[in-house]
Amino acid sequence: MSVILRIAIDTPLRRLFDYLPPAGLVSALEPGVRIWVPFGRRRVMGVLVAITEHSDVPHAKLRRAYELIDSTPVFDRDLFQLLLWSAEYYRHPLGEVLAAALPGTLSAGAALTSTRECWQLDTSRLMEASDRIPKRATRLHALIEGMSDGAWHDATELSALHADWRAGLRTLEQRGYVRSQLFDTPPAELRPATGACPLRLGTDQKQALQRIVASLSSFATLLLHGVTGSGKTEVYLQAIAEVLDRKQQALVLAPEIALTPQLVARFRDRFQTPVAVLHSGLSDSERLASWRAARNGEAGIVIGTRSAIFTPLSRPGLIIVDEEHDASYKQQEGFRYSARDLAIARAQRHGIPVVLGSATPSLESLLRVARKPDDLMRLPDRAGGALPPTLKLVDLRQHAANQGLSTPVMMQIRKHLDAQGQVLLYLNRRGFAPVLFCPGCGWSAPCPRCDARLTVHQRRHKLICHHCAHEQALNSECPVCHALVKPVGHGTERIEDTLRQIYPDAPLARIDRDSVSRKGELDATLARVHSGAAKILVGTQMLSKGHHFPDVTLVVILDADQGLFSTDFRASERLAQSILQVAGRAGRGDRPGEVLIQTEYPDHPLMQRLLHDGYTGFAEAALQEREQAHWPPFARIVLLRAEAAELSTALRFLQATQQLALQQNRKVKVLGPAPAPMTRRAGMHRAQLLLHASSVGPLQNLLAALLPQLESLPEARRVRWSVDVDPVELF
Repeated sequence: MSVILRIAIDTPLRRLFDYLPPAGLVSALEPGVRIWVPFGRRRVMGVLVAITEHSDVPHAKLRRAYELIDSTPVFDRDLFQLLLWSAEYYRHPLGEVLAAALPGTLSAGAALTSTRECWQLDTSRLMEASDRIPKRATRLHALIEGMSDGAWHDATELSALHADWRAGLRTLEQRGYVRSQLFDTPPAELRPATGACPLRLGTDQKQALQRIVASLSSFATLLLHGVTGSGKTEVYLQAIAEVLDRKQQALVLAPEIALTPQLVARFRDRFQTPVAVLHSGLSDSERLASWRAARNGEAGIVIGTRSAIFTPLSRPGLIIVDEEHDASYKQQEGFRYSARDLAIARAQRHGIPVVLGSATPSLESLLRVARKPDDLMRLPDRAGGALPPTLKLVDLRQHAANQGLSTPVMMQIRKHLDAQGQVLLYLNRRGFAPVLFCPGCGWSAPCPRCDARLTVHQRRHKLICHHCAHEQALNSECPVCHALVKPVGHGTERIEDTLRQIYPDAPLARIDRDSVSRKGELDATLARVHSGAAKILVGTQMLSKGHHFPDVTLVVILDADQGLFSTDFRASERLAQSILQVAGRAGRGDRPGEVLIQTEYPDHPLMQRLLHDGYTGFAEAALQEREQAHWPPFARIVLLRAEAAELSTALRFLQATQQLALQQNRKVKVLGPAPAPMTRRAGMHRAQLLLHASSVGPLQNLLAALLPQLESLPEARRVRWSVDVDPVELF
């Protein structure tokens, strides 16, 4: 009877690969272990998915795997099943899915557990060693004396005996006086908490906490809908305290790297348990150490961004998704998964609750609790009796903006600065200006690779494309008519310069991807804000959520009109969320907050609804519109994208896809194909096809039959194509 190993390999091919077991293998094999295999001319790491007796490949042509990397599976059973399901649901190659779930060093073959090398002196030969080593060899005698207790000593201990201990130890090993052995690294020592005590909960917070605690040890999808500043994080902390008391682990997801330092600080101040942190800003060794600490149960709390949803937990007890509405939870390239949706699927497999928290919940989450009201927890009031900020619209038709700032805004900034308050200005557009324009002939600087304009970055003296990262020098002369060009529009860099001119006495901090790109810069800038050293904050969406600035009394939203007239059906939802999220930074301390929203369309229904009915009123109206239009969450969609050197090539592939889709399933509506809203990007022309159905079943059935056919299309070899299940952006 043959034993065939079915291996997943990190490749875009949507299939598993069959191998014979490694020669001389005697241990039992379990799905989920890593294994070295030959792949073409390369030696690559694969993950064992299944063991079978039959293969479509003739036995004589099967290659033999090299060797086993692990003795135990990399993933626990529930997580491994989730990954297999994810590959099928999102219709992505399993090998790439499993690779995405592992730190890079593990994909390269690093050990699952952390080990340290220790050395022991052979006490039976101690006397012989002392007699044969010259007295002048002080280094060797220092090592022998320090190791004479017969215990195992690691590098830290030996370095305390002699600075140049390695050379001396090598000599002792060569003479047979010392032996070495690998040991598992001991758990990290608990860092004492700083004594931060649990805060006193309000009535609504207590009810939310009780609901979460009552759900522990069983699956539930709970929505914590709390206004900004209502104390959602404190509810998380006290719920996690209960989880830790039960000797279980908690996984906390945050949407942005910018939010993780302050979250980690609060958790480490409160709990005497290792906190594992996982996000893309860490080094490979830091990510691996955190992954190991979570997997072996050493870390009681795991905090991370999107990819942390794949972190193995030995004793899972609770999953929390903070700012659950945020689009950052959806991966936009490669394996296009939703970390929020996978958090729900993972919690279900573990039989534990998942808490989705937000001041502006997604319409999907609101519809879910509308159908199951017991899963909704509301925090309608700010913690500590703080009042909600007042929102006012500034009509730019009556108050023209000068350098991006209207007169009412400038007056209010001065008023709040004089009252010793901090001021936050939000503009989700980095750089100096979005367009470099020639008033002589009307030329504007285009990106040579995208259907987009280059953004002016004055400080770097460059023009940069924010879509493909193309850069070129910033010139003062028009290349067409040689007239002087000028930057048009405003970015955070230009607003910063304007504010420094108008308020030279007010220290300023700017927070966007350009100003805090290096490690440590964000923490340093936030420290200036919290200490009061910075009085004015200017920033993009990095400032719009999660941050607690108790001294900010005025928030100014400089351009609230982005998204009012977008063709994307989710644009109004995202706009409402961003406005209310950034507005929530005002008045979180003892003093009341004020929010000014500059707009050219103060009478727009969305603006009026937010002003008078808040997010709840907006969401109710938006859900009604979505239901009438039969868009998510009342329907399900899949977006097929194709890109090629020529637009016609991409369209031909999608036209062939359309014909196949129509033949396969009449329950799915096929929309398109059509050029993407930004047709050319990074030198490639893009088109897309939308599949629309009332439920997920018909879509998945169609994809299961359709994708193998697409791979065999002649046009498929001339395009790059992808499948995006439940897309959040139609671009």
